[in-house]
Amino acid sequence: MSSVVLREVPVDSPVHRLWAGTKMIGVFAISLLLMFIPSWGLLGVATVFLVAVFLLARLPLGTVPRFPWWVWAGVLIGAAINAPVSTSALLRYAQVIVFGFLLLGASFLVAWTTPMGEVAPALAKLGAPLKRIAWTRNGVRHAIPVDEWAVVVALTLRGLPLLLEEMRVLRAARKLRPKDSLLHRASENPLVDILTASMAVSSRRAAELGEAITTRGGTGELTARPGAPGRADAVALLVVALVCALGIGVEVLL
Repeated sequence: MSSVVLREVPVDSPVHRLWAGTKMIGVFAISLLLMFIPSWGLLGVATVFLVAVFLLARLPLGTVPRFPWWVWAGVLIGAAINAPVSTSALLRYAQVIVFGFLLLGASFLVAWTTPMGEVAPALAKLGAPLKRIAWTRNGVRHAIPVDEWAVVVALTLRGLPLLLEEMRVLRAARKLRPKDSLLHRASENPLVDILTASMAVSSRRAAELGEAITTRGGTGELTARPGAPGRADAVALLVVALVCALGIGVEVLL
């Protein structure tokens, strides 16, 4: 696969200027609708909408990753397994594949148009109503750790591109190693070597990241960044609602 960009592509566009929570709500709404009504009409409307958002975000075409051959081979194998069952099974399988690619594309759009530093505050603000849910156990009041969950998600999204980059470097370094004997090459496992080295590097980076967060005031600083929706966000959510209504209308008419 070509280099997958899982961080913000710095472009000045209306999509980039939206609040991070607005984009998450939009992706969640469309995904939820497609989950319950995975029809071709809704899939078509969602595809057109995502392409329009991509063009509005002014992202370069090189941002879109090219999947390797084995991904498409897996898709064809799945189709070959479902084809003998029935035509409806094959069509349902195709809907699942299209839905998966749409969900992946929507997630990529959020990553390409949103700074990673805005993810945790947006998640904390969206999950703020959950903080009211509390219970008492052994005389101690407990509440849903919304801020902690937001920090975990944000750090995971921020660390994933670093992990992918480390794996690329390790793979390139392994290719530069001198060629060993055929017996030695047959006994070793490249995948295990790369995964082991990646785990070691990830542990070291996690320790460094933890020390940096502690030095800067703890995880509370990651969710304390100000951010709130504005008029543009209200318009964007209205457009998402209209797209969902349009998809339902197309489903009813068809």
